[in-house]
Amino acid sequence: MSDAEYDQLFHELQQIEAAHPELKAPDSPTHRIGAEPSAQFRKHRHAVPMLSLANAFDEEDVRDWEERNARIAPEVRAAGYTLEVKIDGAAVSLTYRDGGFAVGATRGNGIEGEGVAANLRTVLDLPLRLQGDGWPALMEVRGEVYLPKSRFGELNREREARGEPPLANPRNAAAGSLRQLDSRVTHNRGLRIFCFHIETLEGRLPFQTQHDVLLGLRAWGFPVEPHHRLARDLAEANRLIGEMEPLLESLDYGADGVVVKVNRLALHEELGIVGEREPRWAIARKFAPEVAITKVLDIRINVGRTGALNPYAVLEPVAIGGVTVSNATLHNIGLIEAKDIRVGDWVEVTRAGEVIPQVLGPVRERRTGAERPFERPTRCPVCQSQVEQPADEVMRYCPNVSCPGRVLESIVHFASRGAMDIRGLGYQRVQALLEAGLIQSVADLHDRDLVNPQRLLALEGFAEKSAHQLIAAIDAAAHAALALSVHAPGVRV
Repeated sequence: MSDAEYDQLFHELQQIEAAHPELKAPDSPTHRIGAEPSAQFRKHRHAVPMLSLANAFDEEDVRDWEERNARIAPEVRAAGYTLEVKIDGAAVSLTYRDGGFAVGATRGNGIEGEGVAANLRTVLDLPLRLQGDGWPALMEVRGEVYLPKSRFGELNREREARGEPPLANPRNAAAGSLRQLDSRVTHNRGLRIFCFHIETLEGRLPFQTQHDVLLGLRAWGFPVEPHHRLARDLAEANRLIGEMEPLLESLDYGADGVVVKVNRLALHEELGIVGEREPRWAIARKFAPEVAITKVLDIRINVGRTGALNPYAVLEPVAIGGVTVSNATLHNIGLIEAKDIRVGDWVEVTRAGEVIPQVLGPVRERRTGAERPFERPTRCPVCQSQVEQPADEVMRYCPNVSCPGRVLESIVHFASRGAMDIRGLGYQRVQALLEAGLIQSVADLHDRDLVNPQRLLALEGFAEKSAHQLIAAIDAAAHAALALSVHAPGVRV
């Protein structure tokens, strides 16, 4: 229906619910507008872990994947494959009890995510009550929340008009919108969702194939990406994937490949998972990343937490995959020399794994002679200590354990999500604590004479609430698991 028709019916429903509150159902569309800001997100443990997908970058990788599966279950060769567009958004798990939306959570670490049901209710095409029948009494539906490219452009124009910084890219904007404390903000972003998988917790799933799952989800009211295909065998799958690749650029949502799934559901359990992380019955066929050409303005060195001197290129800003890139990793000094990358060069840049920008190499035919070769540093650019290079390594190191660059990076690593996961203690705040003299090492974070709410309030960017939240996060990290405690210091071995 048109927006005008929807608005008229929505207004009528609001009037009915205002006059008769007893008629307001939990799955009423009026719940989508957004509730008052939430103080925090509760942790949600997925009933079934949300797994990651292994990647394939060409047809040979996909054939190797089938060969590995055939050694476990030879019938996979004749089971057929579904091909689904891989949406580039934020993965979520949706719990439905007796056909009603009950719980919604982010992927998190795959085992535990954040409960964001209030924000998910604002996603207009997410069904709050299922249509038809046959759905399990209790199930988790997996999907990908995304921000349409067209809406992303509108949001950035609106933000720029208000003097606000633009959102970086649709994927990050979708993930950030899901984690808004005020669900009214989420509602205004205009998120959408596609669903593609079901985990049955109670009851029975009335499907035999993944293709049936997609059709069933759509019949129950879930939005399903419309370009999925069914292939009889791997040869047909690879042919169809080739036809799907050029389609992705024309879509109004980010997509970075095609997910290939064994069609017969009975084989999913038989094939199992790899290392409690990746299902054997599915693989992501990724396409070649976007490559752009830009100019190297400078080559600088970042000192890592172990003292490693990590070179990076300062670039003329260039858009790659919807993201503006101005810095890119050069990995190590030996690689700079092997590729002969010079300051002033025009270079090819891509985003490795579509996340980390890296320089592929120079465009030599565009050289003018004004380019300047990179000079190996003999001293640390931060503390000026004489650098060291172990005989069996390409990396150079600053040996000074008190080097400000090493200290900064070690504390940032200690607080990162993969280590102690101290929420609110990012790069800028660590830098502020160091510059204010409140800390000199990781140990100082736990000294309440040095780091306390009163001292934090004296720093720019802290308010009463954020200061207390940071102290609480630091204290909570003190009880982290031993494995994290060993990993967090980031000692070079």
